[in-house]
Amino acid sequence: MNEPIVVRSTLSYIAPKAAPAVATSTVLILGRIWNANGAEHSVGNAALMVVLATGAAAAGAFASAGRSGDGVLAGTCFAASGGLALAGVAGYADGWSLPLLLWALATAVAYGLAARYWRTDRRDTVAYERQTIARRETHAHTERVEALRAGAQIEVAREGAAYAAALAQALTARAALPGFDPVQLTRAGLPELPAAIDATKEN
Repeated sequence: MNEPIVVRSTLSYIAPKAAPAVATSTVLILGRIWNANGAEHSVGNAALMVVLATGAAAAGAFASAGRSGDGVLAGTCFAASGGLALAGVAGYADGWSLPLLLWALATAVAYGLAARYWRTDRRDTVAYERQTIARRETHAHTERVEALRAGAQIEVAREGAAYAAALAQALTARAALPGFDPVQLTRAGLPELPAAIDATKEN
């Protein structure tokens, strides 16, 4: 069985690795733009971001509660909560020290969480590749066995046809010999000719 070979581009390898840093950097940049447009030391804006971040965290906790919790939804909610908190600090604080510190921390946490999913994905990929290799080896072995079996059957059939042709020629040549007496051959222990050949000899 032939399976398609998929060649992934370099961008498909780089994009997932850069996604956490791009996401946190985007939040930091937007927060600082918001800071430059009047969010600095604005209690109302800070309170709004606190409420939104708390709500997102509560939604994540609710989504992950119980045995049947949705891990993807919980992770999304927690990521949104962290992003809102980072944006709120970047927008409210004056200067770059605290926003950059939180950006570095958020990026490290994002990569730590992403590494877990990357390991799982890598493990699944390796398992799939091993199963594919095992399946190909099994199919190749089956094809080899069937090819050997078919070759053996063809060889047996060829040898049987050659033996039948040689036997027919021998019987015909023996019946055409002068002074041929099938009774003497039978007495000598040789195979008896078929009745059709005897009848032909008599005619």
